[in-house]
Amino acid sequence: MKLPFNNMPRCAAVVPAAGSSKRMSGEDKIFMELGGVPVLYRTVALLAQCEYIAEIVVAVRDDSVQKAAELLKDIDKVTFVLAGGEERLDSVAAAVGSVSKRAKYIIVHDGARPLVTKDIIDATVAAAKTYGASACAVPVKDTVKIAERGVVKSTPDRSSLFAVQTPQVFDADLLRCALKNAQDNGLAVTDDCMAVEALGGTVLLSEGSYENIKLTTPSDIPAAEAILKGREQCG
Repeated sequence: MKLPFNNMPRCAAVVPAAGSSKRMSGEDKIFMELGGVPVLYRTVALLAQCEYIAEIVVAVRDDSVQKAAELLKDIDKVTFVLAGGEERLDSVAAAVGSVSKRAKYIIVHDGARPLVTKDIIDATVAAAKTYGASACAVPVKDTVKIAERGVVKSTPDRSSLFAVQTPQVFDADLLRCALKNAQDNGLAVTDDCMAVEALGGTVLLSEGSYENIKLTTPSDIPAAEAILKGREQCG
């Protein structure tokens, strides 16, 4: 179902893609091909299809800026391709720093998560209009144990556990404040919602998809190819 976006404010998307790809046998995963299309191009091109996204900023490894800029040169909404930082937080902050002040919402989406759909992005943006911060997520399937040195200490209620994905969408001013606070205080955040949570902000979860995987290890590539093939067969 197409969501209504009446008077939707201008949105920007930032794409952190500066990871080391250590778990991908050293190969820079954003330039690997998936269904014959480089991962980064597939991700950014999908974001560009969203009518409310007016600009896209991509942060890649310092030695990949020129290559990424060349790859994305025909996507008009890409305004900057720049060098990210050592940590995800630094890459997102660098990209957000190049977003125009006209953007009212900022969408953060992993460059290595190319199987996101427009419906997921739509739903996450709509959720952000409620509290100013949202993230797509899926219920955890497995039982999770909390352990110390291999010894189980407790088993949290699985019904309250969610695996958070991207996109994550934020009021632009809220995200800027949250990132600055996290950097100034040396907070160890593994996603951008954590930075907002550290300010006491509320994050609303929207429905993600188990197919919206992040390419991390070599085994993720054939899994992603299978998902693409399944989508093609379904038309």
